[in-house]
Amino acid sequence: MELTYRCLIIDDETPAHKALKSHISKYGGLEHSGSAFNGMEALKMLNENSYDIIFLDINMPVISGVELMEMQPNRPITIVTTAYSDFALSAYQNDAVDYLLKPISFEKFSKAIEKAKTYYSGINLKKEENTKGETLSYRVNGQLMETSLQDIIYLESLGNYIKLYSTKENLPIIIYGSLSSITTELDKNQFLQVHRSYIVNTKKIKTTTPKSVTMSNDEIIPVGRKYQILLDPLF
Repeated sequence: MELTYRCLIIDDETPAHKALKSHISKYGGLEHSGSAFNGMEALKMLNENSYDIIFLDINMPVISGVELMEMQPNRPITIVTTAYSDFALSAYQNDAVDYLLKPISFEKFSKAIEKAKTYYSGINLKKEENTKGETLSYRVNGQLMETSLQDIIYLESLGNYIKLYSTKENLPIIIYGSLSSITTELDKNQFLQVHRSYIVNTKKIKTTTPKSVTMSNDEIIPVGRKYQILLDPLF
């Protein structure tokens, strides 16, 4: 049975909502589950409800789309929808799946949805298949692979990809996906996000300072300012 993806539209313009709702209704497996007309409203809805995909405008009052992405690193898969091309780099640095310029054709919309669905299949910790939660499952070149959580040193975001550093591999494993798509699947008692681009295995930390952590492979990982308080118990 095909999954149904719950969609939230975040845009301050009514015509944009109408256009996206029309595309969603025409695409099988999508459900329009909410509409927010500003960033504050969107934050409230994201905190109170569950969504799979959000369509996010960039130029909004009070809280911009980029600011919302930075405030919600663990948000649902994000497709940026905007009339401005200037913010593409910021969007991808914050793990946006795609960046669509308005007016958005159904063809471009469909391609973005296929990318979003790839995120789900590319990094997938299925509890029904992995009840103990001891491995991270992902696809590389179409092949399903697994890495023991105990072997992971840290994960690094690289645009639309993740670098997975493991004690079992000399080189990082490159996975298509975003940190936000797997953060909720990792054991919060063992894995900690210390920077918007890094999640570390706390059992692999050798030393810590207020601004960095040194991992078991001697790599030094920066600690973002808003994440420093999370490391206090480790000092």
